[in-house]
Amino acid sequence: MAYFTKATFQFLSDLSENNNKEWFDENRDRYEDHWKAPALEVIRAVSAELQDIDPPLKAEPKINGSLRRINRDVRFSKDKSPYNASLHLIFWAGGHPNRSPGTHVVLHPGSVGVGAGMWGFKGETLNTYRKRIMDDADRTSLLDALAEAENIGCLMDDPDLARIPRGFEAEGDAARLVRYKAVVARTFDDDTVIDAWCGAGGVDRIIATARALSPLNKWLLGLE
Repeated sequence: MAYFTKATFQFLSDLSENNNKEWFDENRDRYEDHWKAPALEVIRAVSAELQDIDPPLKAEPKINGSLRRINRDVRFSKDKSPYNASLHLIFWAGGHPNRSPGTHVVLHPGSVGVGAGMWGFKGETLNTYRKRIMDDADRTSLLDALAEAENIGCLMDDPDLARIPRGFEAEGDAARLVRYKAVVARTFDDDTVIDAWCGAGGVDRIIATARALSPLNKWLLGLE
């Protein structure tokens, strides 16, 4: 069974130092063998377990499914590096891999980051989120889910807004949470030993991560 290996992380490290099309073309076999093939195999391996989580998480073994493509969209970026020197897996609840809540696992050259959440609250979604935060029971449920995420090292960034939005009166946790325009809990300084993510151990870690973050995904699914 070809899961992630040290060769996966070595490819990412080498790509980060040689992020250009000529090098990539010369190392395309490494991309196929150590990036793409093991990623798709890992997605297949976790699929059944993730379907049993509440809420069920979709695991589609294809690029632009649960595997983000390695090519970067550089049209509006100052960084014109053509490739992502990372390997990004996403397992989502709801209707869309990028707009629905989901669990993310990202392999970097020297670390692995994990997290869950939902980005870019706008319009009615943002209004619904703020109303739920002002409800004591709903807010407590979110705080409990965030506490479970913190147990595996996943934390939120600082609030998006400096002040409470107009029309709301809040204090304490409510005042803090109502200033967010997205809810994402993720690891920041990951000191995980790379070996722990290689082989079958990496599959087990993804499943355990998804289960720990399922309460957060479940709460956020109510915003769709």
